[in-house]
Amino acid sequence: MKASLSNPMVITVAIIAVSLAGMSLPTNAQQPSQQDQQQQEDQQKHKAQKQQEQQQRAQQQEQQQQQQKVQQQDRQEKARQQEQLQQQQKAQQQERQQQQDRQQKAQQQEQQQQRLSQQRQQELIHQQQQRLVEYRRHLEEQQRRVQQQSAQLEQERRVAQYRFQQQYLERLRQQQLRIENERNYNYSGDPYFYTPPSYRYRRGGSYYETNQYGANLLRRAVNYGYEEGFRAGEADREDRWGSNYRDSYAYQDANYGYDGFYVDRDDYNHYFREGFRRGYEDGYDSRHQYGSYSNGNYSILDQVLSAILNFESLR
Repeated sequence: MKASLSNPMVITVAIIAVSLAGMSLPTNAQQPSQQDQQQQEDQQKHKAQKQQEQQQRAQQQEQQQQQQKVQQQDRQEKARQQEQLQQQQKAQQQERQQQQDRQQKAQQQEQQQQRLSQQRQQELIHQQQQRLVEYRRHLEEQQRRVQQQSAQLEQERRVAQYRFQQQYLERLRQQQLRIENERNYNYSGDPYFYTPPSYRYRRGGSYYETNQYGANLLRRAVNYGYEEGFRAGEADREDRWGSNYRDSYAYQDANYGYDGFYVDRDDYNHYFREGFRRGYEDGYDSRHQYGSYSNGNYSILDQVLSAILNFESLR
């Protein structure tokens, strides 16, 4: 009787278990389907992101290429402009050179037409030879005089002025050597002797005429005078000596830069001293009223130079 009752109960429990198991099966079966869907969504997102990155890289590359293209066009345009500018400059230089050549040729033709006569050339050459003989004699006389003045400077203990005078004398000695080497000078090849006068200047109440070569020498006289004067004034200031440009041997001599050619020694000495006086004042007072200093050299101002020479053109 007990056995028959237990069997239905076992059967019932078994049926319930089977039912429960059957109900849970669909749930477990749905889980793989949701995971697959999630993976597909992730793959699509990744694919979309990758496509977006590729598009961005493509856009960046396109922008870089565009920038490079613009930069290349700019460089080409600049190179073209530079080349065009160089061609223009070259054309301008050629034009200026041609103009200078034409002017030079015209001047040569004019000089040829206005060339001094053979007789006048021989007169100038003869004057020049006499001038050189007199100048060499003067240089020999100056040697004795400078020795006396050097001894006086030593006695007065004017160290800076003595040093300046010795330097000036050395420059004179070098100049004298160059003059001695020109004893066989080619006068016929020097344009000074066949070029007519082009300037007039006034000195000591009288007028004198010279050509461009003589005028250049007188300009050099003023400039050399200014430079030597500046150094002499500087030396007296360093020695704490009273200002007196006439006391300097260089002022008294006034021959530095003169080789005996083109103008008389008196003319050269006069303009050398005009420059020396102004240079001495600037050097002694440590200023640059009449001149300037550049690259180790002193030179007189152009307006001062023009006022001293006061050339009048004859053409």
